[in-house]
Amino acid sequence: MGVQEESVSESPARRPAEKPREQRVTKQRLAVSAALDKLEDFVSTQELHRMLHEEGAAVSLATTYRILQSMSEDGLVDVLRGDDGEAVYRRCEASGHHHHLVCRRCGKAVDIEAPSVETWASRVAREHGYTAVEHTVEVFGLCPECTLAVARERAAGEQGGRTAGGPPGAPAL
Repeated sequence: MGVQEESVSESPARRPAEKPREQRVTKQRLAVSAALDKLEDFVSTQELHRMLHEEGAAVSLATTYRILQSMSEDGLVDVLRGDDGEAVYRRCEASGHHHHLVCRRCGKAVDIEAPSVETWASRVAREHGYTAVEHTVEVFGLCPECTLAVARERAAGEQGGRTAGGPPGAPAL
């Protein structure tokens, strides 16, 4: 998926007291929203636009960008930025402030709550005299499926690198 450890989240956390701005309901907005509802993982604007086009929806790439940006500002989608700077979006499943645990290999993401992070962020801000503080935290690693796949790939690579009956690490003939 391309989301790496250097990523920065730009997902604005909508506070429970905040309400999304009134948005005009257009065919394009409905098409983007419906497409996001069908997805489980993050998707780039270009990929979402391609999917919309394949479904016959008349939504330009520029309009797709604008709608996703608006949905992000309203807290309706989560946004992550990959190390290449490209934003990827996913329908926001959590109703309040949350963080993400993201697989570096496949991009699978899990919404997580982290009360200790909230406490730490508040304390650090207070110690430095900051107010009205917001933060984002994304945790990256390998999901259980990818951990298993990597272990299998390593095992297969070790098996392929030996001669029949030779010691581990011996070159194949």
